Amino acid sequence: MNKTVLAVLIVLGAGAGAAGVLVTTGELQLPQLGQSEPVTAPAAKAPAPAAQADDSAYQAFDQGQYLTALSLAESQAALGDPQAHTLVARIYEGGLGVAKDEITAARWYARAVQLGDVPAMLAYGNMLAEGRGVGKDRVAAAEMYEKAAATGDPLANYNLGLLFLKGDGKPENPYRAAKHIQYAAEKGIAQAQYDLAALYQKGTGVDFDALEAAQWMSKAAAQGLLAAQYDYSVMLLRGFGLKNDENKAIPLLRTAAEKGVPGAQNRLAWVFHDGVGGIQKNAGEAAKWRLIAKAGGIADEKLDLLVDALPDSEKKAAQKAAQEWQDKRLSLR
Repeated sequence: MNKTVLAVLIVLGAGAGAAGVLVTTGELQLPQLGQSEPVTAPAAKAPAPAAQADDSAYQAFDQGQYLTALSLAESQAALGDPQAHTLVARIYEGGLGVAKDEITAARWYARAVQLGDVPAMLAYGNMLAEGRGVGKDRVAAAEMYEKAAATGDPLANYNLGLLFLKGDGKPENPYRAAKHIQYAAEKGIAQAQYDLAALYQKGTGVDFDALEAAQWMSKAAAQGLLAAQYDYSVMLLRGFGLKNDENKAIPLLRTAAEKGVPGAQNRLAWVFHDGVGGIQKNAGEAAKWRLIAKAGGIADEKLDLLVDALPDSEKKAAQKAAQEWQDKRLSLR
């Protein structure tokens, strides 16, 4: 595991209306579809921590030997190692080999912050923002994010931008928000790229620019962000900000649909119904995807009427296919 033990990203209603999304140890969890929102350019990087935790603690952590990692990290922490404090906090926060204890985790993160560890600033800011292990305090969370953002950390800039966007812990300022989000987007944070695209679509904190919106959505989609893949496929189908390209849009749409995005499933149903982008018309496939999308909460009375008009045999086949798809998806979880 990288010595940057924990990078935490809290999404406060950004982009596709995501909420409470965390990026922990570099693994991005997918947001829900919704609307995007923005934050300030970083200051110069802060000096590196004075001490580095012994590699053996991280090696033990990587191997799932959490109690060993905890013991080694505690020994290093006693010598004043900032990253060791963060590793101890991570173990208690996750309940890894020990009982989950967010109060203890918050104390270790707070000490790591005092020692200058940037991932601890992000993690502790997240706990403050959510009121986990410590009293909920958005203003204090913003201070943590701002401190980490000053080092040039992209996740901290993104978090800070979202707070500026919402006026939550920081005064509402869409222009500062957009700057922070753009910084994070330029550093490769997929959710920031997605949210920046939405800002350009709306003209929030930046000038409206359909081409910029499409380009940033494309970058987020290329990183595998499902919401972005779906929205970018819609942009391609509609020619929003770029040339209509059905052949490029359909694979993205199908990927998002197969991975469980209801909106993409419903749009794919229309693709099969109308025969778009080289896809032959197929009433059975259209019905299957409509039934899956309907189970996911997507309303579409027109498509429902088309499904109801199918012969009973075709309707039953579509229902069976939809159920098999759902069963297979459940079995893979």
